[in-house]
Amino acid sequence: MLADLLRNYSAEVTCGDGKSIRAAESLMAQGSEVFITSLPSDKVDRSVAVAAELRNAGLVPVPHIVARNIGSRADLEVLLQRLTSEARVDRALILGGDRSQPIGEFGSSQQLIETGLIDAFGIRKIKLSWYPEGHPRISDSELARARAAKLRTAAARGFEVELVSQFCFESMPIIASARHLRAEGIQLPLRIGVAGPASRASLLKYAMICGVGASVRALKERPGARSLLSSETPERVLREVAHAQAEEPDLGMNRVHFFTFAALASTIQFVEQHVAQRLHA
Repeated sequence: MLADLLRNYSAEVTCGDGKSIRAAESLMAQGSEVFITSLPSDKVDRSVAVAAELRNAGLVPVPHIVARNIGSRADLEVLLQRLTSEARVDRALILGGDRSQPIGEFGSSQQLIETGLIDAFGIRKIKLSWYPEGHPRISDSELARARAAKLRTAAARGFEVELVSQFCFESMPIIASARHLRAEGIQLPLRIGVAGPASRASLLKYAMICGVGASVRALKERPGARSLLSSETPERVLREVAHAQAEEPDLGMNRVHFFTFAALASTIQFVEQHVAQRLHA
């Protein structure tokens, strides 16, 4: 079941992480989706260049388009034009962003979708964020309202939509949230976000940056937690998700997205190890 879940996994890179970009190009299967983060300091030239490099390596670039990092409608138009013409981008992760204040006129992913520019430039597949443990600064009711509005707008514009979750260190928030989405009538594909293999120190650092919720406590309380240098993998979480999916096929948790924290090669090794186990079983 784990090997089945890992099939067609995606992973992310940052524009400045040349080591992980090279690992993606040399080790990931052709046609794999590689998400490209958008940090406040990233320049358009570099973001477009990384997307083009991944595309030319036979991978599928999925740039993050972050509302609060975009100065104006004209800037958004330039970004989309370059991504689609120079890197043949046809899909993207649309985010509001973590800045306390937007740098320009966009403050939410909903506003980006409503411009009509994303689909006008030929991007027909969009990913939207999903927070199994909630958001550190947005209430659950606000998240639900915003998600419903985005999904209505996306459907009206004919987008193919997938929900990608923030990473967790326990499976139950993911499974419970998936059940809740299905109970709400949302039948979109769900891509499960997990942290790739890394030291406990790295995971705790990025969990704090990303606002990961209560499952951080589980990470701190695991055996060996006193050693921040010990390595953690998402195997237990993914096995439990895979089991739940097998028991409840309608949950639609069929793909995995890895947050790799500049250690993409370790994630690829983890995936290949478990796929190989399935092939030799």
